[in-house]
Amino acid sequence: MAPASRHRPAAAGHVLLTGASGTLGRVLAPGLSAAGHRLLLSDLLPFPDPLPGGARFAAADITDKAALAAACPDDVSDIVHFGGINTETDPEAILKVNIGGTLNVFELARKRRARVIFASSNHAIGFYPRRQQPLTIADPCRPDGHYGVSKVYAEALGRLYHDKHGIESVHLRIGSCLPQPLDTRHLATWLSYPDLVRLVLAALAAPEVGYGVVWGISANTRRWWTGDDAHRIGFVPQDNTEDFADQVEPEAGDAVTRRFQGGSHCGIGYSRQG
Repeated sequence: MAPASRHRPAAAGHVLLTGASGTLGRVLAPGLSAAGHRLLLSDLLPFPDPLPGGARFAAADITDKAALAAACPDDVSDIVHFGGINTETDPEAILKVNIGGTLNVFELARKRRARVIFASSNHAIGFYPRRQQPLTIADPCRPDGHYGVSKVYAEALGRLYHDKHGIESVHLRIGSCLPQPLDTRHLATWLSYPDLVRLVLAALAAPEVGYGVVWGISANTRRWWTGDDAHRIGFVPQDNTEDFADQVEPEAGDAVTRRFQGGSHCGIGYSRQG
């Protein structure tokens, strides 16, 4: 990945935002529009807010190749892929939506020669214990559930599509993206809404990204993760959970939840003995 010594123009082409009607999509849509990007918003459900200036909405299921292609104009330059299932659930559903749907997105990106900005997750590494040296993106993945596995798959798919097809992608390992941190775990994992917008804008603006992985967290003093490609895309988070440290609640959950970095996802269906 090359250093971001200059910026791509915001109007280089349309930006397709999948999952636009979800919580984070509704944060990103006005933020990307305000930065000058021409947006095509897509989701299964209608966009619930007033459309940002110049944006269009097209309903599409990411598991439907034809519908996804119909929603994506030929001049799309970037696909910001935030669509899919966003938590641990039935493995068959995750297989269909997160794995099959993401494959459809990368195939569309290959045909359109578009860059992919992918909403990966901290759950790709969730089974690392909390008491150890900070993780870097060079550390092996340790997913904490089928949802986490789907994020590992997408990161590997991005690597393949760059090496084999030259498709650029940036994978954002999002921690806990909330208006403000709520419990003690979030002191390490929080990503503020403004920093989310800054992160995606940086990934869109960098002139070359090749293949990259960036921790999707704010500038938290108590962060568990470091050593990523943030500097290469010019992402500089501005917020810090220390501003909320005296307001958060103790983390709930069992011993497994509190032992591993993935939190509650690690405890779902946990049956290991010893």
